[in-house]
Amino acid sequence: MSITQSPHPDGRVELAADADLSDPRFANADLNPVPVAQRRWTTYNFLALWVGMAHNIPSWTLASGLVALGMDWKQAVLTIALANLIVLVPMLLTGHAGTKYGIPFPVFARASFGLRGANLPAMIRAAVACAWFGIQTWIGGEGIFLLAGKLLGSGWQTAGEIGGYPWTQWLSFLIFWVIEMAIIARGMETLRRFENWAAPFVIVGALALLVWITVKAGGFGPLLDQPSKLGWDGDFWKVFFPALMGMIGFWSTLSLNIPDFTRFGGSQKAQIRGQALGLPTTMTLFALLSVLVTSGSQAVYGEPIWDPIALAAKMDSTAGILFALFTVLIATLSVNIAANVVSPAYDLANLLPKRVTFRTGAFITGVVGVVIMPWKLISDPHVYIFTWLGVVGGLLGTVAGILIADYWLLRRTRLDLADLYRAGGRYWYAGGWNWRAVTALLVGGLLAVGGSYGGPFPADGLIPFLKPLADYGWAVGVTSSLALYLALSAGTRRTAA
Repeated sequence: MSITQSPHPDGRVELAADADLSDPRFANADLNPVPVAQRRWTTYNFLALWVGMAHNIPSWTLASGLVALGMDWKQAVLTIALANLIVLVPMLLTGHAGTKYGIPFPVFARASFGLRGANLPAMIRAAVACAWFGIQTWIGGEGIFLLAGKLLGSGWQTAGEIGGYPWTQWLSFLIFWVIEMAIIARGMETLRRFENWAAPFVIVGALALLVWITVKAGGFGPLLDQPSKLGWDGDFWKVFFPALMGMIGFWSTLSLNIPDFTRFGGSQKAQIRGQALGLPTTMTLFALLSVLVTSGSQAVYGEPIWDPIALAAKMDSTAGILFALFTVLIATLSVNIAANVVSPAYDLANLLPKRVTFRTGAFITGVVGVVIMPWKLISDPHVYIFTWLGVVGGLLGTVAGILIADYWLLRRTRLDLADLYRAGGRYWYAGGWNWRAVTALLVGGLLAVGGSYGGPFPADGLIPFLKPLADYGWAVGVTSSLALYLALSAGTRRTAA
């Protein structure tokens, strides 16, 4: 092992005190490895992180949206449970590098893509995160707008319109945006503390909504008795597979940049246990709550209300509405800051380390998240679940396949930390780019999303003969890029030692 780094007995590695990370093109205080003494996140911290991120409005609408598409509660919960068990695997595999070496995702990507080439997957991830940030911020602002309207009267919701929406809704959007920026400006330690108490609060809020709709429906029976419109025959499977890929695509973003968080892990055991306890269990629990409440709304109101904000707005109690409003705010803040600001902040810092810090990157993310007009991205739930999440999952699955192949199968988890920040080192390749990774990304991405159809895409698919692969985008992306990268890298010397 290089003398510029030292292993600890528990397997974690850190740079030697005299290691040179002076090149401003590739290093700054936010991108440099976290010293072992500062890696303090425990199992609970990772568990709380996932509880806070999983329990949010889009997660709720994923499950309730499946009910609206014809599944019963058992089918919807099964789909989401299976998806999160699958996506947990790449989450743990890429998270290992963060805990072992204390590095964020864009620095980790340098090992396979090259010091400059890493900006390619980092910018793809950042673009997706910016879009998600905008979507979540719009949802949070919508929660303020709708629930505040119940408290302030009809004048709030019927105010003069700007761009097709009442000016009060734009104000709600702005208020929520400012709150997010204020929290993230205080750094990762503030985020950790926020998630610790936000996580249990959101669970209480979701359970309270379940109790309320159960009382309205007259017991659990009406919640469980809503039949499947699809059965278990061919109609179900036609919906199941694209829905499964969409559910995987929902967290495929974090399966790439989870090192942004695991770099603070106190041990591999902490990040593995925290994520295994946090992701599949809480997403499945939240899915169960969601479909039960949505089924209850169908029993009470004659149609499934898959938006929890709209459902909460039907409450008659002022105290209940205030509690629902606060729950919506906390739930959306906890996921949006952790999942959609941290990653692009690091990704943008990686692009220009000399000029962009973590906080600057976070602010840029906030601005881009507004510019992309998120209110248009989620106007159609069908397109949101199948097209948007399917395409995102396919692209990011392609990147995950390359990272896993390089780190686990070629390098056997051995990296040279100093060379990840040094031009001319083992990860410099050709001018900072590894053509093998770029080729695998382009080919895998084409196979994964080239056949995309529906929504903004042609009905026959962008590339018609690839349409049969579109419903399996994430799986196609992971497997094709992993196999192609290994084939292109055959015969090359890949160890860090």
